[in-house]
Amino acid sequence: MSRRSPVWHPFTQHGLNEPIPLVERAEGAALYTADGRRVIDAISSWWVTTHGHNHPRIVAAIREQAERLDQVIFAGWTHEPAEALARGLLEIMPGGLDHVFFSDSGSTSVEVALKMALGFWGNRGEGRHRILVMQHSYHGDTVGGMSVGERGVYNRAYSPLLFDVETIPFPHPGSEQETYDALDAACAGGDAAAFIVEPLLLGAGGMLMYPPAVLAEMRAICARHGVLFIADEVMTGWGRTGTLTACEQAGVVPDIMCLAKGLTGGSMPLAVTLASAPIYEAHLSQDRARMFFHSSSFTANPIACAAAGANLAIWREEPVLARVARLAEREAEGFARIAERHPVKNLRQCGTVIAFDLEVADAGYLSQLGPRLLASFREQDVLLRPLGNTIYLMPPYCISDADLDTVFAAIDHALTSVIGSG
Repeated sequence: MSRRSPVWHPFTQHGLNEPIPLVERAEGAALYTADGRRVIDAISSWWVTTHGHNHPRIVAAIREQAERLDQVIFAGWTHEPAEALARGLLEIMPGGLDHVFFSDSGSTSVEVALKMALGFWGNRGEGRHRILVMQHSYHGDTVGGMSVGERGVYNRAYSPLLFDVETIPFPHPGSEQETYDALDAACAGGDAAAFIVEPLLLGAGGMLMYPPAVLAEMRAICARHGVLFIADEVMTGWGRTGTLTACEQAGVVPDIMCLAKGLTGGSMPLAVTLASAPIYEAHLSQDRARMFFHSSSFTANPIACAAAGANLAIWREEPVLARVARLAEREAEGFARIAERHPVKNLRQCGTVIAFDLEVADAGYLSQLGPRLLASFREQDVLLRPLGNTIYLMPPYCISDADLDTVFAAIDHALTSVIGSG
């Protein structure tokens, strides 16, 4: 019997035979592997873990709910963990988002948002069908999510499946007006259904950042033309940008908002798509053909909803944003020291997300520098996953000063040993 694992891992080229550590348990900001290593999780296990791994309050809620109700169909049935979570979300999210639709992941929350937008216009008998997107964006790996994301290496092989969109240029500093003009012209065409954005921070696109004033102006342009505004807060929500949601910093209330990742504190897969009353009411009818046709088997799984309910309680009762602010300060100090020693460029920060780029000939996700950096971090027991030539940090809010110093030291060592700077 072969000892080679049959598992096919995501975003992994198995032909390179890179080591894949076996993680046995986790606690706080650390992962513990089968070979006895303690690895600092400096990217929150793909941006999901907020308060730390195996948070006692969330674990207790999962255990209690699992012993009561594990799963039930959600089409025409309901349960208290979902009802309580929906009410709790509407209490803390921007006013004007009045309805909560459950799904399983960030990608599916985006699919739901796109279908809501098209259903809104279709049920009103208006021929708006075009989706506007921002350059360099990423909204997931389902067909709809890929369609509204940047076209390139992520989805080139699947291009026959993707629907056409209109791309608005990214608002680089000094070129914001170009973005506004392009968005205004696209909205004025009369057939635009919605504009979907990652507010303030584009994740997989290279940790690109833009200020709240730009987000506010883009929202205003859409509002003037009656184009629906979809905020994909899958990564930016739950404190990552320094506030509960990124939209909050711009005073923006979208028509539709997508949330996932940190919704359960990163413990369970769950997502929601929040919608304004007009979106919901466009689907409300005595005609069953006008209902919203979307679901999955595990929609609003009770155990996942209980985990999310515990996450909400943590946000209500503990000083989460104070922890976020303190972490952001510590990250800025550490990266400033690195920038003094190494030739990094475009040092940038949005809340607890901080990044810089390295000057290389083959910049981008497939930069040959990426695997070398990844190997260096792995050897130092730090989980960092560079986006090509972009190094970023996004740890759980509970990370200690000592662990954060270890992460900075690992970055410093990698830059010295891999690219020979310092």
